[in-house]
Amino acid sequence: MAYRFSGYLMVACLTATSLQSVFAGEFTEAMTKGKAYGDFNLRYESVVQDNDLEDAKALTLRSRLGYITGDYSGLSGLIEFEDSRVVAGVDEYDDGLGSNPEYSLIADPETTELDQGYLQYKGSGLRSRLGRQVITYDNQRFVGHVGWRQDRQTFDAFAISHKFEQGPDLSYSYIDKRNRIFAEERDIDSKDNLFNVGYESAIGKLTGYVYLLEQDDLSKLSFDTYGVRFSGSSPAGELRVHYTAEYATQDKTEEGMPDFEADYYKLKGGLEFTNITANVGYEVLGSDNGEYGFSTPIATLHKFNGWADRFLSTPEEGLVDLSINLTGKLAGGNWIVAWHDFEADKSSISVKDLGDEIDISYVRPFHKYITAGIKYADYSAGDIKVDTEKFWLWVSVRF
Repeated sequence: MAYRFSGYLMVACLTATSLQSVFAGEFTEAMTKGKAYGDFNLRYESVVQDNDLEDAKALTLRSRLGYITGDYSGLSGLIEFEDSRVVAGVDEYDDGLGSNPEYSLIADPETTELDQGYLQYKGSGLRSRLGRQVITYDNQRFVGHVGWRQDRQTFDAFAISHKFEQGPDLSYSYIDKRNRIFAEERDIDSKDNLFNVGYESAIGKLTGYVYLLEQDDLSKLSFDTYGVRFSGSSPAGELRVHYTAEYATQDKTEEGMPDFEADYYKLKGGLEFTNITANVGYEVLGSDNGEYGFSTPIATLHKFNGWADRFLSTPEEGLVDLSINLTGKLAGGNWIVAWHDFEADKSSISVKDLGDEIDISYVRPFHKYITAGIKYADYSAGDIKVDTEKFWLWVSVRF
């Protein structure tokens, strides 16, 4: 009997050892047989403003190097480092951190930091991530990565989402640090709760969201935003019709300051032809009696309200943006021409006209790994701001 038990025990030990070796081998293989990648962006940017600041020029190189592991029972990981450097001494600009304040602002400070680093579980429609990561929702109007800047925005967060085969897409994120575009010096500790529910239909996607943003500092500054969005497209003969409608309301509170409320809404419609798409948009970031303008502090702001970035912060009078946007294809690349007319939502005696802007860009891939682009923005001031011209020329390499 003892002999039989010893035999069973020996077999069990050998089996456990073998399984452990197999699992360890599978885990090691998943960790080592991942994928390394790189992303390099060399960009020249110039800014000319009708004020006392010197014209700005910057030539910067942003480098990202990362590694994503293979999958082990649904588990994987990613680590990515980011570096932004001035090239050839072209650094005549204010980087937003107090450097060269006599020049106009170009928000690309030199920095080296961990851009992303997270563990992920994925399986059966579920995905969860823990760590530093990119988080975006919908068109990035409220939550985005600000990918246009060399030091993009990421978040220290726990994020979980679930996609049902037939049903809504559910997503929740808790953010305890906003890693903003001004290097680590301007990062913000936070207690942000983001909820997003989307349902896809044959004619478009309906989304409901609640974004509860709170800075974790003495100010206790918070923005609670509740909204709904519908966006889609449908065929219309030889054309295709695009449409978007969105509404949100926001409560802003801050320690020792009065509370404010403001509304947001957007209507956008367009027609897609063979090689050209034309869109007309009407967006309102509302004002609370001319004392507070609707705010989107973690959005990809450069994407909206003109590339000259004159309205990264909404004026107290609010902002009404009437825009016309044309996009198309030419010589293997994509072009955009956009026009914006800006007005105050709650105008006063001195503030009503907020100016207008024309934006032009052309982006073309030259290889599966290489893309180049040119871009121009010309803002003409109204009752506030100053005339501003911006120009960009860049080349990106990815592998």
